[in-house]
Amino acid sequence: MKNITVIGAGTMGNGIAHVFAMKGYNVTLCDISATALDKAIETITRNLDRMLKKERISENDKEGTLKNIETTTDLKLAVKNAELVVEAATENVDLKLNIFRDMDKYSPENAILASNTSSISITKIASVTSRPEKVIGMHFMNPVPVMKLVEIIRGYETTDDVTNIIMEISKNLGKVPVEVNDYPGFIANRILMPMINEAIYALFEGVGGVYEIDTVMKLGMAHPMGPLQLADFIGLDVCLAILEVMHEGFGNPKYAPCPLLKKMVEAGKLGVKSKEGFYTYSHGTKELIVSDFFKK
Repeated sequence: MKNITVIGAGTMGNGIAHVFAMKGYNVTLCDISATALDKAIETITRNLDRMLKKERISENDKEGTLKNIETTTDLKLAVKNAELVVEAATENVDLKLNIFRDMDKYSPENAILASNTSSISITKIASVTSRPEKVIGMHFMNPVPVMKLVEIIRGYETTDDVTNIIMEISKNLGKVPVEVNDYPGFIANRILMPMINEAIYALFEGVGGVYEIDTVMKLGMAHPMGPLQLADFIGLDVCLAILEVMHEGFGNPKYAPCPLLKKMVEAGKLGVKSKEGFYTYSHGTKELIVSDFFKK
């Protein structure tokens, strides 16, 4: 397998394209926005430059990686010769289903169709295709070039052969694949999102402030970053979408998103991507500054 197509050029999509291209795969990166594609290549180049500066790769590695990536806004063209298509669009059920319908329609008959979804049912996604046995979840972690884990999610009809192929490809990328079954949130987000949601509830109910909550989890539990900072990094809109999928999927009130999280998303305070969430972010600074909204 050499020809990989990645659908979606955002944070996850460009990271997935990066790691495949670095390992010598021919990658076609597709997005409906030419601007997003240009930005993705800029991001990949910047990340490669960072790796070059740290002497983790050579100049030839950088040039080879970039040569392995081509871009297009035409999905039909993007998947024409694909052996594996990885969808990395926004965490929206209807959007993903529509993309998979097109992926199924235009991809070669033997192509495997994978989704980078962090919570949406692979079985549901597979149901809109004519090849549910070849549909699988391939959930990378952010930032993709750095994080080792890939959750491999089997849908109801995903075959052993397809699962084994994707497990091996993940290992070829230098990742550690973990096979999980298809239930809302899978493993990573089923455990992570309730923790983040509880941290937001603690803030909402006045148990502690942003700094205090994150400091307790960093120094008390040895987490590399606190849950509120992590939520900002993931994107509060993404956290909300995942919690809503889990709440609907399980019908359990313990997964109901905190009203404060909903309100922040409504206000456009999405974290790092909007430069304000629980903290405020400015280019070039590593200092964490608690958002004015949460200061006493």
